Amino acid sequence: MLEESFDTEQEFGGKPDYSPVSWREYFDQMEDVRVGPPDDGDVYRIYKAGHDGPLLVLLHGGGHSALSWAVFTTAIASRVTCRVLAMDLRGHGGTLVRQSDDYSTHTMSSDVANVIGACYGQTPPPIVLIGHGVGGAIAVHTASNMLLPSTVGLVAIDVVEGSATEALHSMQTFLKGRPKSFKSMDHAIEWSIGSGQITNLESARVSMVGQIKRCGVEEAEAMEKASLVEKAGPMEKSSPVTEEVVEHNEESRDQSGEKENVTSEVVYVWRIDLSKSEKYWDGWFRGTSNLFLACNLPKLLLLAGIDRLDRNLTIGQMQGRFMMQVLPPCGHAVQENRPEKVADAVAAFLLRHKFAEARRETGSSNSFTQ
Repeated sequence: MLEESFDTEQEFGGKPDYSPVSWREYFDQMEDVRVGPPDDGDVYRIYKAGHDGPLLVLLHGGGHSALSWAVFTTAIASRVTCRVLAMDLRGHGGTLVRQSDDYSTHTMSSDVANVIGACYGQTPPPIVLIGHGVGGAIAVHTASNMLLPSTVGLVAIDVVEGSATEALHSMQTFLKGRPKSFKSMDHAIEWSIGSGQITNLESARVSMVGQIKRCGVEEAEAMEKASLVEKAGPMEKSSPVTEEVVEHNEESRDQSGEKENVTSEVVYVWRIDLSKSEKYWDGWFRGTSNLFLACNLPKLLLLAGIDRLDRNLTIGQMQGRFMMQVLPPCGHAVQENRPEKVADAVAAFLLRHKFAEARRETGSSNSFTQ
């Protein structure tokens, strides 16, 4: 069902402005962090903001990128003194790794620890792990395995084992129903709003840049055919790219959100083919609720609906083993669709446990259930 529109009143020339916005509007810097051998290591794209206070390590959901935290980053920084590090998980955004088909929780949680180690060495600041969807599961595994000893808190956003595993059954249908390509970045942003994937136009304009990439039409067709052959087997004929729209000699924008001149036919395609990670889907969420409950850290669970709670979390919540807040209905992309509400909840959590100092009155009701 199409989610209620939010912040789509931003207009340009009498209609909504779907042009992309640069990461520079929300973060202080972008870095490519190399992990491993200098000449043959993995490179992880990260975005940073702030210089003091605890380090909020932000982990995005499947198919998204670190830029899904852009608007939230501005919102949380206006409420508490903190540092932010948002990273593109392997296979996503601008991150490039050698074993690009390994999406196991062990590998992905190790990625997080390796990136923090590369950035801060042996003495990182106090860390609060914050993850959405798959990123929430990775945050739980990272905390559970104590990969970052300076971790002081854990925030999971709309990631519940029971509802997540049930939703996996319809994931392939959802992926097949998406356009395979877009004729421009603007059209991709417009689709994200129209489809309800993201309902906050401000967030869509910065975050969609991290979800799709520009490539030539022939390259896109080759990618699609290779994907179809891999899924269907060599005896079945592959079909051409569906819903492909070609852009001729128009201005384009790279992942920075800035304009590039394009002189050949291009389309924009998804940066990651999530269908190829299917064998890992169950492992992302299986046992996550018990791992979350067992983490000996202050914990916050943010949900987009009370119906998402599974049995183990319901019992744990009744026992006061974690804080919980249910946000108004806003779809799965919680931190994008309601960044101010999520920032209020996270700020209240940080202040309650004295992890951070307030910049001003947050106006939060501290309406946690514990």
